[in-house]
Amino acid sequence: MSRKPKYLYLPLAALLAASSINALAAEDEIQVYTDEMNEVGQYGVELHVNYVPKGSTELSHSGEIPSNHRTQVTPEFSYGISKSLEAGLYVPLAMSEDGNLYATGLRPRLKYIHQPDQPSIFFWGLNTEFGYSTLKVTDTMWGMELRPIMGIRTDKWLVSFNPIINVPLSKGGARGAEFEPALKVSRKVYEDLELGFEHYSGYGPLRDLQGWNNQSHTVFATADFKVKGMEVNFGLGRGYHNGEDDWVVKSIIAFPFN
Repeated sequence: MSRKPKYLYLPLAALLAASSINALAAEDEIQVYTDEMNEVGQYGVELHVNYVPKGSTELSHSGEIPSNHRTQVTPEFSYGISKSLEAGLYVPLAMSEDGNLYATGLRPRLKYIHQPDQPSIFFWGLNTEFGYSTLKVTDTMWGMELRPIMGIRTDKWLVSFNPIINVPLSKGGARGAEFEPALKVSRKVYEDLELGFEHYSGYGPLRDLQGWNNQSHTVFATADFKVKGMEVNFGLGRGYHNGEDDWVVKSIIAFPFN
């Protein structure tokens, strides 16, 4: 397959940069985890930038930044402990529509990906996060996330499913653990370009999973590409069926470090 010239990705990169300047989304991390891991001893730096051009103007609790025109910028630092283990740290920031910037939490994580004895198209693992977020962006300050990871990767296709369980651990978390699955499907169309979609859902509390009428859904058209040594995930999302935000722009930029 012929290599696509990198300058053809520049219009998409320009759009990404524009969204990064003005932009925060309902979540500071809009991502489906796959089998990607740092090498042993390798450090990594990623920048998550999410923006809600059209979202909710209502407050779910006192002190919250409305999601409409909200920007979230979250540096993520990671380190490869072993072939199967990777540690990370999220340092989220949020900017309200009036331009005020807030530090909104701190969350360490630990990711495990099974390394089979023989090459396989199947992968599985688990990512765990524990930390706190301020009331600017959530109604419960302390929480834990359990994110199983399972999928298939071939030369052309990537399918990854994360049946996420979010567990509130402090005030505001009376609703209990919630089920929020996420799915990514992408296909390689050029050497450094994959196109696909990501789907994020909310099914409510595990003890009382909601039917279709009370679920929430957001779907993103996505592009994963490389430019100037950086790996970029870019997505334009549309909330539907109780989705909090009508439109969401999200990006993840992985910078070369080692």
